[in-house]
Amino acid sequence: MSPHPRPHTAVIGLGAMGLPMARCLNGELPVSVYDIAPDRRSALAAEGARDAASPAEAVREADVVVLAVRDQAQVEGALFGENGAAEVLRPGAVVILTSTVGPEAARTTALRLAERGVLTVDAPVSGGPVRAGNGDLLIVVGAEDLALKTARPVLDLLASTLTVVGPRPGDGQAMKAVNQLLAGVHIAAAAEAIALARGLGLDPGTVVDSLKHGAAGSFMFADRGPRMVQTYDDGPAPEVKSRLDIFVKDMGIVTGIAKDAHVPVPLAAAAEQLYLLGERAGLGARDDSSVVTVLSPRSPEGEGR
Repeated sequence: MSPHPRPHTAVIGLGAMGLPMARCLNGELPVSVYDIAPDRRSALAAEGARDAASPAEAVREADVVVLAVRDQAQVEGALFGENGAAEVLRPGAVVILTSTVGPEAARTTALRLAERGVLTVDAPVSGGPVRAGNGDLLIVVGAEDLALKTARPVLDLLASTLTVVGPRPGDGQAMKAVNQLLAGVHIAAAAEAIALARGLGLDPGTVVDSLKHGAAGSFMFADRGPRMVQTYDDGPAPEVKSRLDIFVKDMGIVTGIAKDAHVPVPLAAAAEQLYLLGERAGLGARDDSSVVTVLSPRSPEGEGR
């Protein structure tokens, strides 16, 4: 039987990425939503989505579940905890795992779901909240054909670039780890560059505006650089678009699987330590651009935000 062209879709997790993804899907598909924060659910309900009081309630009629939580502990809770989704998902339903959790965690989750007849699409996403809301994400996928076919109407709404890496859950996570290695090192390099510019008495705003257009530029330098500059202003702290502690998690995944593969990743390991220093300094819940202050602290009169 062919998959439904408008599958009933549940979105579990309405954080920085889950909320705009749910908005992108809502209106195009019948959508149910769950998050531990009632105000986020209410915001989507006001736009036509069905508000659910638990993961189990959210997926009761679902053909496809978009799981957009922070880490493997939240994946476990949403699927297998009290009132978890796995209790009520019907055989043949598909869980799209959009979180970055690492290959082994994705494989373990897929095996547990398979015992209940539920399919898994390993589909970690990249691109940030704005692109999530516009259906402009990069999504890398590891999934068997049937699972991918069922999930395709949802994935096509969310992604402008969808790359099928391999046929197994875990394959998408492996590719996402390579992505996060690059992203994490690029942010750390941007922080070093701005710290050096400040140390040399250069205006960091001018440095970012100039160098982002040249050979030394990168997406992360152009995107995070202005927020790093804003960190030193007297106004409000930069908007939290990507929490620093996400890169503590992700770079830990990168260095862990690299060690298992016996591949040296010295730059990734150094970047991981920088994010850990930032977390230890109390920056875990702030935007990851704030890591620049680990290398170049704010002046005493500007501290204490």
